[in-house]
Formats: sequence, structure tokens, C-alpha cells
Amino acid sequence: MAPPVLAMENKESLHNRSDSLRTLNGSIHNELQMRVSSVTVGTQNHFDLLRTLYEGAVAGATAGVVVETVLYPIDTIKTRLQAARFGGKILLKGLYSGLAGNLAGVLPASAIFVGVYEPVKKKLLEILPDNYNAIAHLLAGTAGGATASLVRVPTEVVKQRMQTGQFANAPDAVRCIVAKEGARGLYAGYGSFLLRDLPFDAIQFCIYEQLRIGYKLVAKRDLYDPENALIGAFAGAVTGAITTPLDVIKTRLMVQGTSKQYKGVFDCVQKIVREEGASTLTKGIGPRVLWIGIGGSIFFGVLERTKKILLDRRHENKSSEISKTQ
Repeated sequence: MAPPVLAMENKESLHNRSDSLRTLNGSIHNELQMRVSSVTVGTQNHFDLLRTLYEGAVAGATAGVVVETVLYPIDTIKTRLQAARFGGKILLKGLYSGLAGNLAGVLPASAIFVGVYEPVKKKLLEILPDNYNAIAHLLAGTAGGATASLVRVPTEVVKQRMQTGQFANAPDAVRCIVAKEGARGLYAGYGSFLLRDLPFDAIQFCIYEQLRIGYKLVAKRDLYDPENALIGAFAGAVTGAITTPLDVIKTRLMVQGTSKQYKGVFDCVQKIVREEGASTLTKGIGPRVLWIGIGGSIFFGVLERTKKILLDRRHENKSSEISKTQ
């Protein structure tokens, strides 16, 4: 028979080992839970980003197509005014020339722009302090514009060549441009396009977002559709007026074709000012402000409405899934 002291020591040793095992098991369980939770959160964040991208793309495509279809004649008049040299006459026929081909480019370009803008904005707003939200909107607008330009520029080149009567339809325009100027011809004026559109996108969306934030704080509620449209109109009109000289330069470079009247942005500015006067850089400002003002109203109105429809549909799907599980 073992001595009583030794038996007590064995019992204490077993008890301590049991406690150690329980502690170890608890630690392992907690570690596993933390890792599973981390993976779940990471997966959820990834899913949220993809959903934001998808919903932004759908909303952007819808808004872009509606605006382009409704306001295309005003854009055509603006383009012809800017392209005309030395007081040339402006034709008012064929104001919808090139619309079908343009819509084929506007739909993916608008989808790409908003599809990039929304998740970038969301991420930046999470990272930056609240008092830097304007920077988030500026950077997100720039990112969206830069990405969408890969589709926007060829679309714009073909559209403006057709608006000025150089081609009858989009397929012929693409074939002739590539045959005479190479694939680079479809990106004619790319630098001037970025010079105009990156500031335009950044400023327009920043003004719009900041006005919405201020309005919501004052009203202490979500905005109604007409209010979103009115703010969008103001943001578009102001930005359109500011960037008109850049738009004139972009138009001249894009429609010049093989004539190569201008060697680049600075050469274009110098020749316009020297030969036609500085006021030429504001040509088409009336139609441009009208077009972008009304366009901003429609675009942002449709954009916010589409986003709300998608959000409501998502909530309905979640509610139906919860009710099924109960």
C-alpha cells in the first residue's frame, strides 16, 4: 500500500494536469473561434465590396444611358459649335447622329465609372477621418474617371467624328479611323480628355456629395428624388462651366483626324488664342452648361433611385431568407 502522502501527491498532480489540459483546450478553442471569425469578417468584407461594385455598375449604366439618350441633341450642337473654326455655320440636322454607337460605349463606361467610384469612396471613408470626406470624394471621382477613360475615349472620338459629319455610322467610323490612323486614332486627344474629365469627375462628384451631406444635416432626413436631382443639376452646371476651355481643347484634338492641325494640348491652346481669340475657349459654354446641368439632374436622380431600389431589394431578400429559416 502506498504511503498517504504519495497518494495525495498523485491526486494533486492529476488534478493539476487536468486543469492544464482544460486551460489548453480553452485556449485552442478561443484561437479557433478568433480565426474563424477573422475569415468570416474578411469574406463578408470582400462580398460587401463586390456587391457595392455591382450595384454601382448597374446604377451607373442605367443613369448614363438615360442621360445620353435624352440630351444627345444638345451635346451634338455643343460639339459642332466647338469644332467650327472662324465663325463657321452650325448645321442643325442629324442631331441624333451616332447615338446608337455612343450608347454602346456609354453603358459600359458609366457602369465602370460608378462601379469603381462607389467601392473606392466607401473604402476611403472608412480609412480617412470624417473631416476629410471631401478628399475621399475627390480621389474616388478621379479613380472612377481614370478607369472609365479606357472606354470613354474611343466612344467620344467616334461620337464626335460622327456629330461633325465625318462618318455615317459607328462601325464605318471605327474601321476608317483604324485604317488611316491606326488603333491610336481611337485614343486621339487622350491626354486632353484626361485633362478635362479627371478634374470634372472629381469636382462634380465632390460638390454633389458635399451638398448632399450638408442638406441632410440641415433637413435631418434622407433626401427626396427631386432634391437629389436639383443638387445634381447645380453640381453639373458649375463643373461644366469651369471646365469648358478644357472641353474645347479636347474637342479640337479629337475631331482633327489626319489633318493634324494641332500637335498637342499646348499647341492647340496657342493656335486658338492666336488665330481665333481667347474667347473661343469658352465656345459652346451655353449648351454645355445646359446639357450637363440637366444631365446632372437626371444622372444623379436616376443613380440614387436605382441604388435605393437595389438596396430595398436586398433587404427584401434578407427578410425572406430569415423568415424561411424560422
